[in-house]
Amino acid sequence: LKYMLPRLTGKGSAMSRLAGGIGGRGPGETKLEVDRRRVKERIHHIESQLKEVRKARAVQKKKRLQRHVPIVSIVGYTNAGKSTLLNNLTNSDTYVEQRMFATLDTTTRRLRFPKDREIIITDTVGFIRDLPEELVDAFRATLDELNDADLLVHVVDISSPRFEAQIESVERILRDLGLDEKPRILVFNKIDLVDEEMVRNVLNRYEGVAISALNRETFYPLIEAIERQLWKEEPAKEKVLI
Repeated sequence: LKYMLPRLTGKGSAMSRLAGGIGGRGPGETKLEVDRRRVKERIHHIESQLKEVRKARAVQKKKRLQRHVPIVSIVGYTNAGKSTLLNNLTNSDTYVEQRMFATLDTTTRRLRFPKDREIIITDTVGFIRDLPEELVDAFRATLDELNDADLLVHVVDISSPRFEAQIESVERILRDLGLDEKPRILVFNKIDLVDEEMVRNVLNRYEGVAISALNRETFYPLIEAIERQLWKEEPAKEKVLI
């Protein structure tokens, strides 16, 4: 909304005066002025809600840290398949839709490992290239949770013709957030949409793992990579409870 506000323009009827009255419009307001006022009111309402969300998150964060449970955050370009991965890793039902910012809040689940270990895994808003500063600020409450993560899982849509540029866009935003030194696993998703030779070529160029978020049988390289990163040991032979 902050991004849209200065870009609202009016032509023709939008510039004509509307009759004033008790209904909330000031005398002589144009439709453009009414639109701008309503956007400002909506911004104020959302900012008030965000304050309450930050308070609730602070309480949740304190509880998580007290339990000393590792936190893994899923990041990636928009529509990379992050929410689908979270759903199928944890048998949850996170909102999935093929559009930008379908996930506007973090979604948190638990994933249990052998040896009575578990992690907290979170899904975050999808990144886009050249994210306007106004939007970076708007999503900062969501993205700030990445500071608490012990590990980032960077999901990439390998079927996108621009996946390399998308990787760089995400890495740039992580650098801007001061998270460039945070441990991470590069996960190439949607291997069901490309041929095996392409997958091999990509894994020869990048250090990462390849999966299909729609097929849980492909998850074990990712699970093993998470175990190695978090506990610095070879993965247990027992299967993770997914």
